[in-house]
Amino acid sequence: MTEGDKKYAGSLNHAMIDGPEGHAAQEYANHFGEPGYPDITKVYISQRYDGYTEENQETWRILYDRQMEFLATHASNVYLSGARSIKLVRDYIPYLEGPKSVNTFLAPLTGWQSRAVPGYLPAKAFFACLARREFPTTVVIRPKQSIDYLPEPDIFHDIFGHVPLHADPVFADFLQTYGQAALLTDDPYHTERLARLFWFTVEFGLIREDGRIKLYGSGLISSPGESKHSLTSDKVDRRPFDLDRVCDTSFEIDHYQPILYVLESFEQLRDAMNRYATQLIDAASKKTPTHA
Repeated sequence: MTEGDKKYAGSLNHAMIDGPEGHAAQEYANHFGEPGYPDITKVYISQRYDGYTEENQETWRILYDRQMEFLATHASNVYLSGARSIKLVRDYIPYLEGPKSVNTFLAPLTGWQSRAVPGYLPAKAFFACLARREFPTTVVIRPKQSIDYLPEPDIFHDIFGHVPLHADPVFADFLQTYGQAALLTDDPYHTERLARLFWFTVEFGLIREDGRIKLYGSGLISSPGESKHSLTSDKVDRRPFDLDRVCDTSFEIDHYQPILYVLESFEQLRDAMNRYATQLIDAASKKTPTHA
């Protein structure tokens, strides 16, 4: 999710995003939606692929090998199918542009695209991207010394963790509807509820497939430690998915999640989001409150 315009030390190649293009894009993102800042495409930057070092590429390979060995039997079938469909490979950090890019393979499937951004986007800019079927993608990658954890997103979290699900039409529809609904509401009550929904689904969601619980949330998919913890620890309360209950559940970001929600299908998530979005759209058209 978005956390405003903050940075943490750690990524070896911040130079890839700290030039004039990156600064201009971040500044535009910080003001998006204000008068004179209507064009969300101005928050996007080029990937500058030649900025990756051999150590960066090695970090990708290490993370890919470590996670895929576990995910082969513990990740959602939809995630694994999506990873194959977008040609996600271990050999190199994914391209966002050109004939070998994940976007080349993703676009014909669902119309989604991954677009490079300079870092965290404020919520309004983030939602505007999702509403267009465009996923804001961090292009830097964590250093080897922080391979198990980095407090900011990187390209492993964003591409490896998120994008395979964008190849699934049902999840793709859910995520766009989520972006449209979140962009629509200025009600702090619903803004908080939508943030919780994103956290417990897109970032830390579980799903029941083949008679057992599997991973699909990107925060779990891309985390070597928490992916295992979420499925095996007796300290995790795995609850059946219910949108209202999810939206009423607060979370903290600085430790393994003690509460997770389990979908029965992605159709369940899409349909629940459609109902919630209809509620928000109707309220916006009538200018009436949607809660007591």
